[in-house]
Amino acid sequence: MNPTKPQEPYFVGIDIGGTNVKVGIVDDAGQTLAFCKTSTDVPSGVEAGLKNIYQAIDDALADCRLTMDDIKAIGIATPGTMDIPGGKLVDPPNLPTWKGFPIRQTVCDHYGGKQTIYQNDANAAAYGEYWIGGAREAHSLVFWTLGTGIGCGIIIDEMIIEGRHSHGGECGHIVIQMDDGRLCDSGQYGTLEAYAGGTSLVKRCQEQLDAGRESVLNDMLQQGQELTPLLISEAGEQNDELATELIMESARCLGVGTTNLMHTIDPDMVLFGGAVTFGGKGTAQGDRFLQRIREEVQQRAFSVPYENTIIDYAELGADAGYIGVAGCARLACLKAE
Repeated sequence: MNPTKPQEPYFVGIDIGGTNVKVGIVDDAGQTLAFCKTSTDVPSGVEAGLKNIYQAIDDALADCRLTMDDIKAIGIATPGTMDIPGGKLVDPPNLPTWKGFPIRQTVCDHYGGKQTIYQNDANAAAYGEYWIGGAREAHSLVFWTLGTGIGCGIIIDEMIIEGRHSHGGECGHIVIQMDDGRLCDSGQYGTLEAYAGGTSLVKRCQEQLDAGRESVLNDMLQQGQELTPLLISEAGEQNDELATELIMESARCLGVGTTNLMHTIDPDMVLFGGAVTFGGKGTAQGDRFLQRIREEVQQRAFSVPYENTIIDYAELGADAGYIGVAGCARLACLKAE
């Protein structure tokens, strides 16, 4: 958080989630000059959340001894559903009290007309990886973010695939099971998220436990622990058969989804990030998870894209969103010049 030789101009990146907001002051090279985290405070409504955000921006600016006059543009990222050109949330499941709120113009007006851009949070995280993260040498990227659900962002030659109705890249909802598919929280059946999202992982695990499967998870639950993706991951680290089976099945489904996108986009890279990566890069379980994805892609994809597409973990972790949306603000400024 203490880069040398900050490079002007400077940007504010705001990554709004259902629980927390991450705010970063980012320079022209993608270095974070200051960072602040605050509560979204969803139950108290949008005004309470905005108050927290404005205070976090003030604190971050003070930390790196800048003022808003030093900031060239602001980037805001939120979960969908959204109207990106219109700058407003539509009906975001994680932000129900923000429904229909014109976030871009409100923040722009608060800061005296400072240029402000708006982006989907998965798209922003993808752009962060594309700009300075794991895909910084790539021309095109598919970025999967694995959490409660499954987000996705697609970048092709600096262009974020937003779509005509701000729903481009919603690839967690591609259908991988046509008949008798599992129910997704979106209300659809057979989606990738319904099989490989964190919520689905827990549901699939509970079904197996209810059916009498033996697992160290039974002992963990009897001790009062909550069944979560993290607990399943911990069981997998102990080589628990059920947990390992569930994790590898998630990887298999992600391999199917990845193959679909490789045959659609033919990207340079496919990266995986988010909280549900089972330890991630450099851990035995995380490496097995990624290898299983690669194996599934190898079985299903055309040989040329499989052999030439890098499939790996992302690098920026939880910082990708605010860095990426600051980068989106920077890109908008460059295009306007």
